[in-house]
Amino acid sequence: MSHLLVTCFSPDHSTGVGVWHDAGRTWPPSPVGRPPGRRCHPNGYPGRMSTPETWLTPAAYRKLEEEYGMLTTVGRTQIAERLAEARSHGDIRENADYDAAKTEQGLMEARIRKLRHLLDNSTVGDASSDGTVQIGSVVRLADEDGYEEDYLVAIPENRVPGFLLASPEGPLGTALVGAVAGDDVTYEAPGGKFKVTVLAVRPYEG
Repeated sequence: MSHLLVTCFSPDHSTGVGVWHDAGRTWPPSPVGRPPGRRCHPNGYPGRMSTPETWLTPAAYRKLEEEYGMLTTVGRTQIAERLAEARSHGDIRENADYDAAKTEQGLMEARIRKLRHLLDNSTVGDASSDGTVQIGSVVRLADEDGYEEDYLVAIPENRVPGFLLASPEGPLGTALVGAVAGDDVTYEAPGGKFKVTVLAVRPYEG
């Protein structure tokens, strides 16, 4: 089976599920009801963590380290040069180049702070292998038509070829945490209510 990595996240986390089309199928599946015979958790799992753990693959951690190093050296130097050049043009109160550079500087510094937080407060390595879906788990899901796909439950920085990504802050990822193989899981997204079946759970290794 070929895999397609798609990530589509909104800033307010109203989604967090990749949307893709293949051979006439759409993922997420169309809104469905719940058939009898399986355990179903329409509102997620009692007792799951209220604040998603920051978990990173070793590759993701290295990539973020490299980005942090680049922004705090080359990035800051380049912004400083642009600001100095803009100031040399005169009054900065009506200087579009200066305003643009200051805006970019603010965005870059916000990214630097986020990277530092992720690097200082993340767990790196394999997830638990107790059979329940946790952050860092690879989950094989089936839609109502029986079509199967593998998801990695993790934050967007952990994009891995071969897996769709379910953000633990999005509706699907939130609903999956705590599930086990054989469970039906329903979740609500802007397109309606959806149901998927958990076929298998394993920790990500890589």
